[in-house]
Amino acid sequence: MKQLLVFIRKEFFHVFRDRRTLLIMFGLPVVQIVLFGFALTNEVKNIEIIISDNARDINAQQITDKIKASAYFKVQESVLDYNDIEKAFKKGNIKCALIFPAHFGDDLCHEGKAQVQIITDGSDPNIAKTVVNYLTAIIGDYRQQISPSPTLAYRIIPETRMLYNEEGNGSLNFIPGVMALVLMIVCTTLTSVAVVKEKELGTMEILLVSPFKAVFVLIAKAVPYLLLSMINVVLILLLAVYLLDVEIKGSVLLLFFESVLFIITCLSLGLLISNVTDSQQTAMLISMMGMMLPTLIFTGFLFPLENMPKVFQIISNVIPARWYFIITKAVMLKGLGFTYVWKETLVLTGMTVALLGIALKNFKIRLQ
Repeated sequence: MKQLLVFIRKEFFHVFRDRRTLLIMFGLPVVQIVLFGFALTNEVKNIEIIISDNARDINAQQITDKIKASAYFKVQESVLDYNDIEKAFKKGNIKCALIFPAHFGDDLCHEGKAQVQIITDGSDPNIAKTVVNYLTAIIGDYRQQISPSPTLAYRIIPETRMLYNEEGNGSLNFIPGVMALVLMIVCTTLTSVAVVKEKELGTMEILLVSPFKAVFVLIAKAVPYLLLSMINVVLILLLAVYLLDVEIKGSVLLLFFESVLFIITCLSLGLLISNVTDSQQTAMLISMMGMMLPTLIFTGFLFPLENMPKVFQIISNVIPARWYFIITKAVMLKGLGFTYVWKETLVLTGMTVALLGIALKNFKIRLQ
């Protein structure tokens, strides 16, 4: 253990001497947090919606039929229990709920106006606003259909509510995505390059013939980036809270634990890449460019997975950042506990064990 600690200290010295590494480690997260938090927006379709019809009348049924006919929504089985709707939101099964009150049709016909309630998942405010706009347009079209005369105008008043984001803060959805993107790229790239750098400089032979165990070489290479990445997580969270006004609603300890697990997953992937490359350029190309595009496309924070063909939705399951993004949104934005993210945590744990096992098994103790 004394040898391992000495080697880890040496790796810290290497990291602190390399300004490019420090710039990537700490400069990239700040830049991306600011850019993604203030500049980007997105849209969705194929929105999962639950319709709770408490009226059971012809008017509510006609509006429901128009929503089902729309290409923007996928209507799930209707429920009457309000608690069931809340559970569906917590599990992430739906993006929106439309609730018709009792006597909806009677109020519309006799009083000339009626109310409906629209509940959306405000953890992604862009999707929530889009959902509200779509439903309002459909309801407005139905109102025009049943009341073509301006002298006898029926009014249907939507009452909207954004769960988890009442203020409609546009930064909320991007913070978990940026955390996943930054940690994936930074941890994977820096770890893979650090190992390959030893091969290019010819110092790997010295390490392998020393009394130091070969497996400890990989561990010592990964530990500094693990600790620095943990500091990175704290930095990102501080920027999110104090710069972008994002409230961490769930357990900070749970969020930090999940982040550490994801960091270890990324470090394991970086070690695996280092085993199959012999130059820093190749390692950086595979880890940075090869990981950036899948993380951006298949995570779900820039491009909704619901819009993609089924084959791409299946491919997204092998991207670690997707599962971390789901966990971060659930804990950070919705305030949910481990009960709701244990499946995603189990998937990340399995990926970590598999990647680390493959990396250690294929580590070459003899150089050609």
